[in-house]
Amino acid sequence: MTLDKDKCLGCTNCIKRCPTEAIRVREGKAQIISERCIDCGECIRVCPHHAKKARYDHLSVLEGWKYKIAIPAPALFGQFNNLDDIDIVLTGLKQMGFDDVYEVSRGAELVSDATRKLMADGRLPKPVISSACPAVVRLIRVRFPDLCDHVLNLNAPMEVSAMMAKRAASERTGIPIEEIGAFFITPCPAKVTDIKMPIGTEGSWCDGAIAISEVFPLLSHRMDKLETVEPIGQSGLIGVSWAGSGGESAALLNEKYLAADGIENVIRVLEELEDERIRELDFVELNACSGGCVGGVLCVENGYVAKARLQRLRKYLPVSQNHLDGGVPRDMEWTEPLEFAPVLKLSQNLEEAMQMMEEIDVICEGLPGLDCGSCGAPSCRALAEDVVKGVARTSDCVFVMREQVKNVADTLSSIGGYVPSYLDSKEKQGN
Repeated sequence: MTLDKDKCLGCTNCIKRCPTEAIRVREGKAQIISERCIDCGECIRVCPHHAKKARYDHLSVLEGWKYKIAIPAPALFGQFNNLDDIDIVLTGLKQMGFDDVYEVSRGAELVSDATRKLMADGRLPKPVISSACPAVVRLIRVRFPDLCDHVLNLNAPMEVSAMMAKRAASERTGIPIEEIGAFFITPCPAKVTDIKMPIGTEGSWCDGAIAISEVFPLLSHRMDKLETVEPIGQSGLIGVSWAGSGGESAALLNEKYLAADGIENVIRVLEELEDERIRELDFVELNACSGGCVGGVLCVENGYVAKARLQRLRKYLPVSQNHLDGGVPRDMEWTEPLEFAPVLKLSQNLEEAMQMMEEIDVICEGLPGLDCGSCGAPSCRALAEDVVKGVARTSDCVFVMREQVKNVADTLSSIGGYVPSYLDSKEKQGN
């Protein structure tokens, strides 16, 4: 995430909604604590001044690659009204300058097949938590360490599709894989971060992520001018359904699942899972964006409208066109386990952290407990933590400041019988 300081007015919308308390308002401007940010896009969604921006690659990233492959997320298909043939979108992408197109929904069908096989083998601790949403995976990594072992250790459909597309293109054309670029057409900033700094694997098969919002205008123009439509699509309704919440779960053909979307709902589910209040489920699908990937902040259409369009489009599709032969390939699985990232810890030294915790408790007792955000921190406890870390003062709280001003006024009054007029007026307003 980036911040446009000229547009930021220092309101508290973003700090109140950030799931990892990664934002503060200091000197009238928001500041993003990068190591805490999970790129869920919630701050972009709630900022009324459009001061938050997502990082993503632009179409110029295609330059310099000998062979270019578009990897479109199924959410892209929901951006177009009255679409009844995915091939129209895929052909339009080729007209934009891509040499080939490989749908993410193809990789999604393979991941669904792999998940069914792994769950049938009993190799996974239940409930299994989907790893498809990188914002959720990063949230678990920093806030819910006890759930790390429950996260499905499979690469996301984006990665599987890019891997399959590059290998197929290299075999077909003879071009080395190093000269083939795969570019994900992304609905959200979390996927961009997942390509730049992947979790569970050493590197990404994708070479860039271009926002749906950047592709949409040019793609729409190309689609309107098509004379012929190439038969490119090779995925079914199972893969396309991954674009909306519940699509991945339904593909498992298992009734014992839960699908939740929206970062606040996701957190509530994770808290119940951590407290072992949810026991009867086999699979949990969580999406940080409301409605699923169709609700990503880099989409152009309302997420629920896009989901309705996909439901209409699904009736023209076969059930599934991609299956695994035999077991789960090793290159579909993570090469590294998901490990806790202690970015929210007060200190690496346990004794020092306990002392800081005691100081925070003492400071909290002197704060009003309103969690109003006017201090620039999302809660009174977050302010107390900042004070202990030396990056804030208790007087940043307007209520503490008012009490301090009142004490100064009372002191001046008792010494000289004189109270400055502006202090006197403030006292009257308070009464």
